[in-house]
Amino acid sequence: MNWDWNFAFTILPEVKQGLLVTITATVFGSALAMVLGLLMALGRRSKSAALKNSVNGVTEFLRRTPLLVLLYFIFYMLPEVNILIPPLIAGIVALGLQSSAYMSEIYRAGIDAIPRGQWEAAVALNYSKVKLWTKVILPQAVPPMTPAIGNYVILMFKDSSLLSVISVVELMGVGRNLGNETYRYLEPITLIAGIYFVLSQLAAWFFRWIERRTKWD
Repeated sequence: MNWDWNFAFTILPEVKQGLLVTITATVFGSALAMVLGLLMALGRRSKSAALKNSVNGVTEFLRRTPLLVLLYFIFYMLPEVNILIPPLIAGIVALGLQSSAYMSEIYRAGIDAIPRGQWEAAVALNYSKVKLWTKVILPQAVPPMTPAIGNYVILMFKDSSLLSVISVVELMGVGRNLGNETYRYLEPITLIAGIYFVLSQLAAWFFRWIERRTKWD
Protein backbone atom coordinates (compact mmCIF):
# COMPACT_ATOMS: atom_id res chain seq x y z
CA MET A 1 0.00 0.00 0.00
CA ASN A 2 1.44 3.35 -1.11
CA TRP A 3 0.89 6.72 0.53
CA ASP A 4 -1.41 8.99 -1.51
CA TRP A 5 -0.88 12.67 -0.71
CA ASN A 6 -3.90 13.74 -2.76
CA PHE A 7 -6.17 11.47 -0.74
CA ALA A 8 -4.54 12.62 2.51
CA PHE A 9 -5.27 16.28 1.71
CA THR A 10 -8.80 15.40 0.59
CA ILE A 11 -9.75 13.89 3.96
CA LEU A 12 -8.29 16.71 6.07
CA PRO A 13 -11.64 18.59 6.46
CA GLU A 14 -13.32 15.47 7.88
CA VAL A 15 -10.36 14.79 10.16
CA LYS A 16 -10.56 18.39 11.37
CA GLN A 17 -14.25 17.96 12.28
CA GLY A 18 -13.44 14.81 14.21
CA LEU A 19 -10.61 16.60 16.01
CA LEU A 20 -12.97 19.40 17.09
CA VAL A 21 -15.32 16.81 18.60
CA THR A 22 -12.41 15.13 20.39
CA ILE A 23 -11.14 18.42 21.80
CA THR A 24 -14.67 19.38 22.91
CA ALA A 25 -15.11 16.08 24.74
CA THR A 26 -11.67 16.40 26.36
CA VAL A 27 -12.10 20.01 27.51
CA PHE A 28 -15.56 19.60 28.98
CA GLY A 29 -14.78 16.14 30.36
CA SER A 30 -11.67 17.54 32.07
CA ALA A 31 -13.62 20.46 33.56
CA LEU A 32 -16.25 18.06 34.90
CA ALA A 33 -13.59 15.73 36.31
CA MET A 34 -11.76 18.56 38.09
CA VAL A 35 -14.93 19.92 39.71
CA LEU A 36 -16.30 16.52 40.72
CA GLY A 37 -12.86 15.36 41.83
CA LEU A 38 -12.53 18.32 44.19
CA LEU A 39 -16.02 17.74 45.59
CA MET A 40 -15.19 14.06 46.13
CA ALA A 41 -11.93 14.94 47.85
CA LEU A 42 -13.75 17.34 50.17
CA GLY A 43 -16.49 14.77 50.78
CA ARG A 44 -13.91 12.22 51.85
CA ARG A 45 -12.68 14.69 54.47
CA SER A 46 -16.18 15.15 55.87
CA LYS A 47 -16.84 14.47 59.54
CA SER A 48 -20.02 12.70 58.52
CA ALA A 49 -19.31 8.97 58.33
CA ALA A 50 -22.28 8.43 56.00
CA LEU A 51 -21.08 11.04 53.51
CA LYS A 52 -17.48 9.88 53.72
CA ASN A 53 -18.40 6.22 53.16
CA SER A 54 -20.77 7.10 50.30
CA VAL A 55 -18.11 9.15 48.50
CA ASN A 56 -15.53 6.40 49.07
CA GLY A 57 -17.93 3.85 47.58
CA VAL A 58 -18.64 5.96 44.50
CA THR A 59 -14.95 6.69 44.00
CA GLU A 60 -13.97 3.04 44.21
CA PHE A 61 -16.79 2.02 41.86
CA LEU A 62 -15.70 4.53 39.23
CA ARG A 63 -12.04 3.58 39.53
CA ARG A 64 -12.79 -0.14 39.14
CA THR A 65 -15.21 0.24 36.20
CA PRO A 66 -13.85 0.34 32.63
CA LEU A 67 -14.72 3.47 30.66
CA LEU A 68 -16.33 1.32 27.97
CA VAL A 69 -18.79 -0.17 30.48
CA LEU A 70 -19.63 3.31 31.78
CA LEU A 71 -20.27 4.54 28.23
CA TYR A 72 -22.62 1.65 27.50
CA PHE A 73 -24.45 2.16 30.79
CA ILE A 74 -25.03 5.88 30.29
CA PHE A 75 -25.92 5.75 26.59
CA TYR A 76 -27.71 2.41 26.23
CA MET A 77 -29.04 1.57 29.71
CA LEU A 78 -30.36 4.92 30.96
CA PRO A 79 -32.88 5.18 28.07
CA GLU A 80 -34.51 2.07 29.58
CA VAL A 81 -35.64 4.34 32.43
CA ASN A 82 -36.50 7.20 30.06
CA ILE A 83 -33.26 9.13 30.56
CA LEU A 84 -32.11 10.10 27.08
CA ILE A 85 -28.70 11.75 26.72
CA PRO A 86 -27.20 12.89 23.39
CA PRO A 87 -24.12 10.88 22.38
CA LEU A 88 -21.53 13.62 22.86
CA ILE A 89 -22.98 14.65 26.23
CA ALA A 90 -23.02 11.01 27.33
CA GLY A 91 -19.38 10.70 26.33
CA ILE A 92 -18.40 13.84 28.23
CA VAL A 93 -20.26 12.63 31.33
CA ALA A 94 -18.60 9.20 31.17
CA LEU A 95 -15.12 10.68 30.71
CA GLY A 96 -15.68 13.20 33.49
CA LEU A 97 -17.13 10.70 35.93
CA GLN A 98 -14.38 8.14 35.61
CA SER A 99 -11.56 10.67 35.65
CA SER A 100 -13.09 12.48 38.63
CA ALA A 101 -12.37 9.45 40.80
CA TYR A 102 -8.67 9.67 39.95
CA MET A 103 -8.68 13.46 40.24
CA SER A 104 -10.07 13.13 43.76
CA GLU A 105 -7.03 11.07 44.75
CA ILE A 106 -4.75 13.76 43.33
CA TYR A 107 -6.58 16.46 45.26
CA ARG A 108 -6.52 14.36 48.41
CA ALA A 109 -2.77 13.86 48.20
CA GLY A 110 -2.19 17.55 47.54
CA ILE A 111 -4.38 18.66 50.42
CA ASP A 112 -2.84 16.15 52.83
CA ALA A 113 0.61 17.50 51.96
CA ILE A 114 -0.21 20.94 53.37
CA PRO A 115 1.65 21.34 56.70
CA ARG A 116 -0.55 21.20 59.77
CA GLY A 117 0.77 24.60 60.80
CA GLN A 118 -0.99 26.22 57.85
CA TRP A 119 -4.34 24.88 59.03
CA GLU A 120 -3.70 25.98 62.59
CA ALA A 121 -2.60 29.44 61.50
CA ALA A 122 -5.79 29.92 59.48
CA VAL A 123 -7.89 28.85 62.46
CA ALA A 124 -5.94 31.19 64.73
CA LEU A 125 -6.66 34.06 62.33
CA ASN A 126 -10.36 33.16 62.49
CA TYR A 127 -10.63 32.44 58.77
CA SER A 128 -13.97 31.20 57.54
CA LYS A 129 -14.18 27.79 55.85
CA VAL A 130 -14.39 29.42 52.42
CA LYS A 131 -11.43 31.71 53.05
CA LEU A 132 -9.43 28.84 54.53
CA TRP A 133 -9.80 26.78 51.38
CA THR A 134 -9.58 29.54 48.76
CA LYS A 135 -6.82 31.63 50.34
CA VAL A 136 -4.66 29.12 52.19
CA ILE A 137 -5.11 25.46 51.29
CA LEU A 138 -5.92 25.24 47.58
CA PRO A 139 -3.39 27.88 46.41
CA GLN A 140 -0.66 25.77 48.04
CA ALA A 141 -2.10 22.36 47.16
CA VAL A 142 -2.88 22.85 43.47
CA PRO A 143 0.56 23.69 41.98
CA PRO A 144 2.18 20.37 43.02
CA MET A 145 -0.82 18.55 41.55
CA THR A 146 -0.29 20.00 38.06
CA PRO A 147 1.81 17.15 36.59
CA ALA A 148 -0.63 14.46 37.74
CA ILE A 149 -3.67 16.44 36.58
CA GLY A 150 -1.97 16.99 33.22
CA ASN A 151 -1.35 13.27 32.84
CA TYR A 152 -5.04 12.50 33.34
CA VAL A 153 -6.12 15.22 30.91
CA ILE A 154 -3.83 13.70 28.27
CA LEU A 155 -5.15 10.24 29.10
CA MET A 156 -8.70 11.54 28.71
CA PHE A 157 -7.77 13.00 25.31
CA LYS A 158 -6.62 9.56 24.16
CA ASP A 159 -9.51 7.70 25.82
CA SER A 160 -11.97 9.88 23.91
CA SER A 161 -11.35 7.52 20.98
CA LEU A 162 -13.73 5.09 22.73
CA LEU A 163 -16.65 7.49 22.26
CA SER A 164 -17.13 6.13 18.75
CA VAL A 165 -18.83 3.08 20.30
CA ILE A 166 -21.80 5.29 21.21
CA SER A 167 -21.94 6.87 17.73
CA VAL A 168 -19.87 9.96 18.52
CA VAL A 169 -17.93 10.74 15.34
CA GLU A 170 -14.71 11.91 16.99
CA LEU A 171 -11.19 11.72 15.61
CA MET A 172 -10.80 7.95 15.63
CA GLY A 173 -14.39 7.47 14.48
CA VAL A 174 -13.69 9.63 11.44
CA GLY A 175 -10.61 7.58 10.62
CA ARG A 176 -12.49 4.31 10.87
CA ASN A 177 -15.38 5.61 8.77
CA LEU A 178 -13.01 6.89 6.07
CA GLY A 179 -11.23 3.55 6.00
CA ASN A 180 -14.50 1.62 5.73
CA GLU A 181 -15.76 3.86 2.94
CA THR A 182 -12.60 4.03 0.83
CA TYR A 183 -10.79 0.84 1.88
CA ARG A 184 -7.74 3.04 2.49
CA TYR A 185 -6.65 2.97 6.12
CA LEU A 186 -3.02 4.05 5.76
CA GLU A 187 -3.61 7.78 5.33
CA PRO A 188 -6.45 8.42 7.82
CA ILE A 189 -5.03 6.24 10.60
CA THR A 190 -1.51 7.63 10.14
CA LEU A 191 -2.78 11.20 10.19
CA ILE A 192 -4.84 10.53 13.30
CA ALA A 193 -1.94 8.81 15.10
CA GLY A 194 0.22 11.83 14.30
CA ILE A 195 -2.42 14.24 15.61
CA TYR A 196 -2.77 12.30 18.86
CA PHE A 197 0.99 12.27 19.34
CA VAL A 198 1.57 15.96 18.52
CA LEU A 199 -1.31 17.27 20.63
CA SER A 200 -0.44 14.99 23.56
CA GLN A 201 3.15 16.24 23.43
CA LEU A 202 2.04 19.88 23.26
CA ALA A 203 -0.27 19.31 26.23
CA ALA A 204 2.59 17.72 28.20
CA TRP A 205 4.81 20.75 27.50
CA PHE A 206 1.97 23.08 28.47
CA PHE A 207 1.46 21.41 31.85
CA ARG A 208 5.22 21.41 32.48
CA TRP A 209 5.22 25.15 31.77
CA ILE A 210 2.36 25.67 34.24
CA GLU A 211 4.25 23.60 36.81
CA ARG A 212 7.35 25.79 36.44
CA ARG A 213 5.29 28.99 36.62
CA THR A 214 3.44 27.95 39.76
CA LYS A 215 6.29 26.19 41.54
CA TRP A 216 6.97 27.43 45.03
CA ASP A 217 10.59 28.25 45.82
